[in-house]
Amino acid sequence: MRKTAGVTLVELIVVIAITSIIGAMVAMFIRRPIEGYADASRRASLTDEADTALRRMTRDLRLALPNSVRVDASGQFVEYIETTGGGRYRAELDSGGGGNTLDFTAADATFDVLGPVPALGNHIVVYNLYNSGTTSNAYFGDNRAVFSAVSGSSPNITIASTLFPEPSPAKRFHVVSGPVTYGCTGGQLLRYSGYAYSTVQVAPPGGTAAVVAANVDTTSADKCQFVYTAGALSERIATVSIILPIVSTSAGGNVERIRMFQQAQVSNAP
Repeated sequence: MRKTAGVTLVELIVVIAITSIIGAMVAMFIRRPIEGYADASRRASLTDEADTALRRMTRDLRLALPNSVRVDASGQFVEYIETTGGGRYRAELDSGGGGNTLDFTAADATFDVLGPVPALGNHIVVYNLYNSGTTSNAYFGDNRAVFSAVSGSSPNITIASTLFPEPSPAKRFHVVSGPVTYGCTGGQLLRYSGYAYSTVQVAPPGGTAAVVAANVDTTSADKCQFVYTAGALSERIATVSIILPIVSTSAGGNVERIRMFQQAQVSNAP
């Protein structure tokens, strides 16, 4: 009878051993590229998170009310008053003797707008010069009035009756929605809004806190920081420097850390 060929136990063991050796060699060679890809992906995710947060802060700071940006003593909270619009007020009567001017000698509740009509906001601010003290300071409120209505074809703005301390050389006013604070605390970058004006900066200020970025370093020597550099009066340009470090630890215990730096220019021409 014809003999039937087969695989012996020894041959099977040899094949398994060779396959295991080949598998171990392949795993050794591809391990590093896979780990490198995972690390690069994690760093890219951290960079994207930090970049998004920096872009949002830069955009908001550029829309801040002139001379309203301030940083607390710890350097981890930056506050400003958010603007939603603005315009120019009538300072003189027209050639026919008509028009409603904004009076700076007595409390006034209405005035004409020259140019586009701003959208309704919480308050109107005229000629904000300082973020501390009690003169021409929107935080204090002497140059800030509740903005209640727009009417007429002129058009005309109605505000709470207010005597503004100083006229604006450019005849400008700003519409503001309230103070906003970005703060680094508890391992997060938070955006605070919906809280009351305060002459002295309070950190954290309260109100509603929204998370802008997580895993933020808020405790080490190289922690999250804000630095406000005021420009010369002739330039009316200030700079807010933002240092944002973000740290992430993988399931395997690998620590990834990225540190991003950005400067936002702030216009302080009131």
